[in-house]
Amino acid sequence: MATSFSDRRGVLTGAAAMLAAGAARAETVTLPFGNGERPVATYPEKRPMLLLTERPPQLETPYSVFDTGAFTPNDAFFVRYHLAGTPPRGLDAATFRVKVGGAVERPLDLGLADLRRDFPAVTLAAVNECSGNGRGFSAPRVAGGQLGEGMMGNALWRGVSVKALLERAGAKPSAHAVEFNGADRPQITTIPDFVKGLGIDHARDGEVMLAYEMNGAPLPLLNGYPLRLIVPGYYGTYWVKHVNELTVLEQESQSFWMQKSYRIPDNDCACTPAGSPATATRPIGKLNVRSFITNLTDGQTARASPRTLVRGIAFDGGSGIQAVELSTDGGATWKPARLGQDHGKYSFREWSAQVPLRPGEHVLIARAKSRAGEIQPLTASWNPSAYMRNVADPVRVTVA
Repeated sequence: MATSFSDRRGVLTGAAAMLAAGAARAETVTLPFGNGERPVATYPEKRPMLLLTERPPQLETPYSVFDTGAFTPNDAFFVRYHLAGTPPRGLDAATFRVKVGGAVERPLDLGLADLRRDFPAVTLAAVNECSGNGRGFSAPRVAGGQLGEGMMGNALWRGVSVKALLERAGAKPSAHAVEFNGADRPQITTIPDFVKGLGIDHARDGEVMLAYEMNGAPLPLLNGYPLRLIVPGYYGTYWVKHVNELTVLEQESQSFWMQKSYRIPDNDCACTPAGSPATATRPIGKLNVRSFITNLTDGQTARASPRTLVRGIAFDGGSGIQAVELSTDGGATWKPARLGQDHGKYSFREWSAQVPLRPGEHVLIARAKSRAGEIQPLTASWNPSAYMRNVADPVRVTVA
């Protein structure tokens, strides 16, 4: 049974104590790249997950989870924080407030009950993917968390649109952007607070929302309880957790996390020659098209069969998936896959194909095409932060 807002105080008190003490650890796993050994840790409201760092908590979803359906269970959804003091303590839905100020006619100060009672609820399926998902595979290697491919997840989000809040507050005609801040704070003043910004038209497109539910339940503490920003089709850096402040600006956001961090080369491929810095950059934005094989893993042994089932997931930045193709010979030939249920243009889309696999070595590759015409590349590009990795990865299987 889903935990309600009214009975979460004990859960969160226990969670805060456990987070302060550290995670419970058991086995370790080794991801398929250098320095890939990871402990498996158990945190409050989470199943055993791959631990990247403890403070702040960074937890990677076990890859096998993605083979269980289009929606990622809350207890398996990845966790990414930037500030060592997070998550903030003392969060309580009964007393939590979110303020809307800046260049508005009517500043707002709202509780969770106000959001639920006074604003229409919106529901949307959307993928949240960390900008550096798959960074551990980068060649040459780059600085930053050496992530496998589990820093992503898909959920059905429910909350209130930012558009509705801005309309209630009366954003002034001079409004240019909106900044979003959360209850998490840096532990020392020399570290910039984690604040993100969106252009005013993007913020009020009707899809950007403040979510209070995730897959039909209150948000887990580590995924932004009690309120987080959802920016459908955009990388997870924009998805601010524990949101308690919206500030309407008359210029673009000057936050460190917009002007200095989470920036990509300002060219069509968002790439540079391997090992080279970017001469010009822009803030990272939309997810690019991506697909994964989920029921077979690299190095696996499989049985020979004339109808071997291969399945996976695909997604993009919001045009939706038009097609997925599967190759069993390293990209020499391709077979169209069958697309599963469409849960919306921002969601994971499941796919499957039945292919003959005879005894021997096979290299399986899945590649997706978006409705906007973007095709997943077969060759990896490179940039200094290893952001936006979406190369179609080979899965090598031995068939006996």
